[in-house]
Parts: sequence; structure tokens; C-alpha cells
Amino acid sequence: MIHLNPDKLKGGSTMAEYPKNFLKLKEQYPELVRAYESAGELGRRAGPLDSKFTHLAQMAACVALRSEGGVHSHTRRALEAGATPSELYHILVVLISTTGFPAAAAAFSWVNDVIQGKGKA
Repeated sequence: MIHLNPDKLKGGSTMAEYPKNFLKLKEQYPELVRAYESAGELGRRAGPLDSKFTHLAQMAACVALRSEGGVHSHTRRALEAGATPSELYHILVVLISTTGFPAAAAAFSWVNDVIQGKGKA
């Protein structure tokens, strides 16, 4: 999975590592992956929401879908856009009543993977 270099939380640069499966998909179908990435970027730029908010919203959607990779990815991106760990954890607490405790608890672990730099590659 994608993870954040722990130095990022101290103001350093990030070094994202993408899942091998994603890299294989990108190698085999580069146009498809470019279109997918472009669609995400166009959606984020289509309205008044800033990058931090859009990645927080996407992270929340990934929690509901129980997508570990999605939570890793959007947690990393939200942090890069200026979100704090406290904001990420607050979203998870709010989601308990919407997604249920098991999904929010699993996501808590996935967010910790990124914050602690232990995302699975």
C-alpha cells in the first residue's frame, strides 16, 4: 500500500511507495491509469473545495467501502495537503455512527499505518 515517509510529519519530503499491483496495472494499461488519475484530478478541481478537504472526503468514502488501499492513499494525500493527524482521527470518530464501529476501527489502524510510516508496500 501507499505510505508516508514519517519525516513528512516533521516537515520533510515524502517518498510514496505504490502497491506492486498498481504499478503492474499502470505498466500494462498506461492510458487507462492516466485517464483514471485525470478523472480524480478534474473532480477535485471542479468546485470550491480545497485539496485537503477533497482528500478527507475521499478518505471517508474509502472507510465506508472498507478499502485499505484507498484509506492509505487519501490519508497520505490529505496529510500532504495540510491535514493533521487529529483531523484524520476526528473523521474516523464521526464515521462510527455512519459506517459502524468495525469499519471505523479498521480504518483507525490503516490511518495509523500511514502516520507511523508502516504502510504496506
